[in-house]
Amino acid sequence: MTRWLTVQGAATSSSTLDVMLWIVVPYVSIAVFIAGHVWRYRYDKFGWTTRSSQLYENRLLRLGSPLFHFGILLVALGHVGGLLVPKSWTQAIGVSEAAYHLTAVGLGVLAGVCTLAGAAILIYRRRTVGPVFSATTRNDKLMYVLLVGTIVLGLGTTVLGNLTDHPHDYRESVSPWFRSIFLFQPDPALMAAAPAGFQLHALSAWVLFAFWPFSRLVHVFSMPLGYLTRPYIIYRSRDAQLGSRAPRRGWERTR
Repeated sequence: MTRWLTVQGAATSSSTLDVMLWIVVPYVSIAVFIAGHVWRYRYDKFGWTTRSSQLYENRLLRLGSPLFHFGILLVALGHVGGLLVPKSWTQAIGVSEAAYHLTAVGLGVLAGVCTLAGAAILIYRRRTVGPVFSATTRNDKLMYVLLVGTIVLGLGTTVLGNLTDHPHDYRESVSPWFRSIFLFQPDPALMAAAPAGFQLHALSAWVLFAFWPFSRLVHVFSMPLGYLTRPYIIYRSRDAQLGSRAPRRGWERTR
């Protein structure tokens, strides 16, 4: 009841548009993200795949895929640290604001550039390699638009803010707002006070998360844990003698 009153009070003190953008949209996106993955896993397990096109072309894929995946991993880790770790925590362990800002901007730009470079190679590959282009669906095209658009908005906001010597301290507005969503105490006024670049980046991210369960991005949650516990694969040979040494236990010849 207390949390509901907090949400109701925040909604009362903010405009209708702010409530829609910074309370309703996030919660709808989170609900669709969770329910969509549950539905997809229950009713579309055979579609839970990346639909790999490696057999069609490998040269560009070997260059673009590692760049994109390592870059997006750094982007994700940077967002976890920047959004979930309060400013007071880094200050408490002796990390100055200047040191944090320099590290965050340096790694953020590097990760963003690697991600965009990898995405550019992958998109070029999909557009120029005939079999890969034929296997590209409208869903894939929309996914690339949302994914690249979100990354461009985030990277552009960071770069432009530092080039103009007026970087916005997102840990005073965006980060507390983001944490307030998951604490069920949303404060839309925090995000409403952020620059337009951060607002567009956040909105595009929520749209991407809502679309996520219905795209090939679901493969992020696929891990081959079964390989750790699966039994040995037994290969049969026609040779009577399998070697000069006696086979180890579990590797005996089967009839």
